Amino acid sequence: MLIDIRVPSAGESITQVELARWLVEDGAYVTKDQEIAEIDSDKATLTINAEQAGRLRISVEEGTTTEPGKIIGQIDTEAAAPEGSAKAVPAPAPEAKQAETPAKEAGLKTEPHKPAEKKEEPSESGFTFSPQAQKLLDELGIANPQGHLNPGGKRITRRDILAAIARQYNKEQDGPASAPAPATPSWGGSRNEERQKMSTLRKKVAERLVAVKNQTAMLTTFNEVDMSAVMALRKKYQKAFQEQYGIKLGIMSFFAKAVTVAIPHFPQVNGRIEDNAIVLPDYADLGIAVSTPKGLMVPVIRNAERLSLPELELKIAGLAQKARDNKISIEELTGGTFSITNGGVFGSMLSTPIINPPQSAILGMHNIVERPVAINGRVEIRPVMYVALSYDHRIIDGRESVGFLVKIKEMIEQPERMLFGGKDPLGSLLKL
Repeated sequence: MLIDIRVPSAGESITQVELARWLVEDGAYVTKDQEIAEIDSDKATLTINAEQAGRLRISVEEGTTTEPGKIIGQIDTEAAAPEGSAKAVPAPAPEAKQAETPAKEAGLKTEPHKPAEKKEEPSESGFTFSPQAQKLLDELGIANPQGHLNPGGKRITRRDILAAIARQYNKEQDGPASAPAPATPSWGGSRNEERQKMSTLRKKVAERLVAVKNQTAMLTTFNEVDMSAVMALRKKYQKAFQEQYGIKLGIMSFFAKAVTVAIPHFPQVNGRIEDNAIVLPDYADLGIAVSTPKGLMVPVIRNAERLSLPELELKIAGLAQKARDNKISIEELTGGTFSITNGGVFGSMLSTPIINPPQSAILGMHNIVERPVAINGRVEIRPVMYVALSYDHRIIDGRESVGFLVKIKEMIEQPERMLFGGKDPLGSLLKL
């Protein structure tokens, strides 16, 4: 029986997609739910999975522009499976399976499997193992791993075990240090040129950026922010935050939270122009710009105003990883009322970010550099970040744009303001 492989729908407004690449060769045997192809739309990259096991027949080549619903190949379900693939033996947990070989090759001592202890008891060196860490050690048969560990505290987690295995494995694989080989030229010396086809995503981004420059009255205002308070807060609570939520406390979540608190004071920055009317949402759907191998993507956090700072941190990290892994959905990339981009991760000191239509403003973050600043008549060295707000002057005036950026600055320099709706805590206490 032949099963057609059709291009899935990539969204209501998308009528054309590009078959980016086949993940398996023509004539190969595929299993049910195996990823077999990738398609590029103007919003994201989507994968196509095999509906049934069988032999693949490709009818459309890579790089072809096609439409949702079109047949690009078939699967012959009556084809015989190759030897050794008829029945799959249940595999152990993925992390344990991947870590088993490196653990043995890394020289860690192994012993026969022992049942995990339910109670966390300190070892001779004073460390305690979490239940998940102890279970992993038992599965791998590893004993006395303390000499290879570098935990953040006295309690060893599963993540510490996996990190130790990876470090030791890489050390064994690299071997003894040797003199670096002379560099060989990989660029220049000829008159050759490489021609690369633009992806559908990049073409669409290019079109939107040009349209923004031509269709909006874009202007950018700047300010500088003293990051001392946020950096001190992160240093003080980083360990406890990581233990509580399993993720590091970053910088982006502070700005995301500050934006959601500042928007009610200046609702125009969260608005848009639609059919000669100004639309002002009573919610904040924040777009967070993420650089991926496929190009720039802007995943959206819905109703960010309802989320706490830890929830924002988790959302940002999760969506960014999904975007980089090409696992992001169309729904997670559409919409958005305000965007944030961080060029500082690449070393940018100052830039003018471009608005993401139909939004009317975007906040640009940059790198943090120690600079001399005047504090109460004295010069001090402080970690300073330059921030930029690009906005559409058709809907946002200078007063709103500057006031919004100043409000962001105030809350980053005094994070406690975020608990009082952006107002001064002492003033709120005095009902001022």
